[in-house]
Amino acid sequence: MLKTLYIKNYALIDELKVDFDTGFSVITGETGAGKSIILGALSLILGQRAENKQIKEGESKCTIEGIFDISVYELRSLFEENDWVYDGNLCILRREIWANGKSRAFVNDSPVYLNHLKVLGEKLIDIHSQHENLSLNDNLSQLNIVDLIAKTTSVKQTYSSYYHSYKKSEKELADLHDQARKNKEEEDYLRYQFNSLSEAHLEPNEQEALEAELQVITHAEEIKSGLYKLTNLLSGEEHSVESGLRMALEIAKSLQKFSTSHDLTERIESAYIDLKDLRQESERMFQEVEFNPERQQLIEDRLSTIYSLQQKHSVSTTEELLAIQSEIDLKLQNIDSLDERIEKLEKEVFKKKEILLAEANSLSEMRKSSKVDIEKNIANQLSSLGIPNARFEINFIEKKQLDSTGKDFINFLFSANKNTSLQPISQIASGGEISRLMLSLKSMVADATALATIIFDEVDSGTSGEIADKMGLIMKNLSKSMQVIAITHLPQIAAKGDTHYYVYKEDLLEATITSMKKLSMADRIKEIAGMLSGAETTVQALENAKVMLETYE
Repeated sequence: MLKTLYIKNYALIDELKVDFDTGFSVITGETGAGKSIILGALSLILGQRAENKQIKEGESKCTIEGIFDISVYELRSLFEENDWVYDGNLCILRREIWANGKSRAFVNDSPVYLNHLKVLGEKLIDIHSQHENLSLNDNLSQLNIVDLIAKTTSVKQTYSSYYHSYKKSEKELADLHDQARKNKEEEDYLRYQFNSLSEAHLEPNEQEALEAELQVITHAEEIKSGLYKLTNLLSGEEHSVESGLRMALEIAKSLQKFSTSHDLTERIESAYIDLKDLRQESERMFQEVEFNPERQQLIEDRLSTIYSLQQKHSVSTTEELLAIQSEIDLKLQNIDSLDERIEKLEKEVFKKKEILLAEANSLSEMRKSSKVDIEKNIANQLSSLGIPNARFEINFIEKKQLDSTGKDFINFLFSANKNTSLQPISQIASGGEISRLMLSLKSMVADATALATIIFDEVDSGTSGEIADKMGLIMKNLSKSMQVIAITHLPQIAAKGDTHYYVYKEDLLEATITSMKKLSMADRIKEIAGMLSGAETTVQALENAKVMLETYE
């Protein structure tokens, strides 16, 4: 239940702290006094989006905080799942909104996302307003009401899990079929590309080796001439390097008898051996190098094939071509295996759909099992609320295709008179009739869901007199098992409250502010008398107010 609501710098509210009691609380006040402002502030800590224009003029920040008693509600798992501090008794929801557009939300001083605040808020308070009466015309809202009364939460969650799994597999299958279609268009081209690469029998580093070999063949005459000259310089008959070193070696050896040239001898001998080896190598190379036009043509043809493939695929190395070949090969393998994957997934989707249909049937049967009780209770409630000939029926229509809510399309049919056929609510019910119907449904929902708190925001609109009195009794009865707060303009409902709060505007020196106070019994008598008589409170109205309050004490 809501224990305390604290509001600071919100709209016309400077600072306000209200302590709420158990049972049935009523909130009254003149039109425009600010009852909707207080409800708007409360909505912010229940996850509604904020706007900086809601901040009191001239202030940089507003704060709304609600303290809730959660001792009788099993919320530990929700708190632990989201890593919030769990007190076990109290829960504090807080919103802070800045003029620069920033907003923060807290649960027990732990920062949370706005959607988390909404999830928790839905388990603590249900705010029913005149606007929600309009939602009764919406078939999805009607379905949600039936689900709440029929207590289908667990079955719905199971169905939802299977539905999302089925839709995921169905989308995956559609994507595979789409891919298969694209593959058929692409497969011939891929196979042509793969074959042209495969038939080339490319080797790593092949291009570099062929280019080097072609370089040698193309310049064979120049290379051979150079090697010939080099060999003659090294070992020619006259004035060659090799003959000179040989003579130097002989001189160095002749000097050894004087024991001064051992090192020179070794060094010259080493140079002579290296030079001789170099000369032999150049002779070998001279013999090997030759102009081979047939080999040159083969190399040029091979390189032409490689260059052509590189140009076609916009690359510059054989390694890149081999990588492309591997990539195309993998694509072709995937194409070849796609039919098998599609067949496997089709079986999976079929099986999931069978399970989903079974779950949809279970959910539908659970909804339909509550149909008679709902219709009977609503008819009885409406009869007591001044529509004695009311008929109410829940019409189930099976959808052509399953969706996230199951197989059922629900339509609430209503008739207020004997001679009027049942028709959809949106086409036949008046504003006052919808208010009474919605209150009847809400009372059933509240019994089924055991909410901590329910707030009725002027749901008595369009009613008066005896009907208002009976609507008040329904709210009073609800308050026996939960906290009920009603914002009302009707004295018949206000008199039934266990606690009465009054919202009013106060003109200060510099501004007008909205305030709220808890009324004493004397103040309650005056307020209800004023609601009965209008602008001028009469003695008779005061007496009537006393009688009304004594009746419901």
